[in-house]
Amino acid sequence: MKRDKRWEGVYSFEDSPFIMEILSELRNERTGPIAFRKGLVKLGRYIAYELTKTMATEKVIVKTPLEETEGILVKDRRNIVIITVLRAAIPLMEGLIKVLEHARVGVISASRGKAPKFEIEMKYVKVPQVRPEDTVIIADPMIATGSTLMKVLSEVKRYGKAKRYVVVGVLAAPDGIRRIKEIYPDVEVFVAAVDRELNEKGYILPGLGDAGDRAFGAPIKL
Repeated sequence: MKRDKRWEGVYSFEDSPFIMEILSELRNERTGPIAFRKGLVKLGRYIAYELTKTMATEKVIVKTPLEETEGILVKDRRNIVIITVLRAAIPLMEGLIKVLEHARVGVISASRGKAPKFEIEMKYVKVPQVRPEDTVIIADPMIATGSTLMKVLSEVKRYGKAKRYVVVGVLAAPDGIRRIKEIYPDVEVFVAAVDRELNEKGYILPGLGDAGDRAFGAPIKL
């Protein structure tokens, strides 16, 4: 895990060969929905492991079958709220919760409109009460323009003030991170990689396409 020097609290995993191998498979246009979903689950689990390195711990005494010894309790792991941004983040959340099994889970359906306005529509919001000791993790695979996440963050902050706010994704564009950090400087960002730029339609380049469509299939328009 390395810190992006352009922004405070932004981390990527471009120094991890394992994560880059998973990302390479996700980028590949020939990767089908099953493998794509499995890749998102793997990334969620790995990033959750890395997140625990940044959490508060305390020493505990453990009695083995032979004697007492000192152990560790990750205190913050007991106080987690995961917000799943439908629909693309479902596999990512599945990976996160394999490590952060105590988490309470909220769901927000947020869809981004077309360029150039990129208006955000939220049709479904179910968020648990947020406590002062909580770490709120917002799972959204693609941080492109940042419009969706800023809308989600604004909504989530209505449910209480958390200890930490963390965005977990697969890819981010510099423009999206910049917009988020300008409004929410306290928000931390953990992604597999920060890509080059956005195209005129607001897609990340080189990117991996529409994460929701690739994971679950493209919806039909009636």
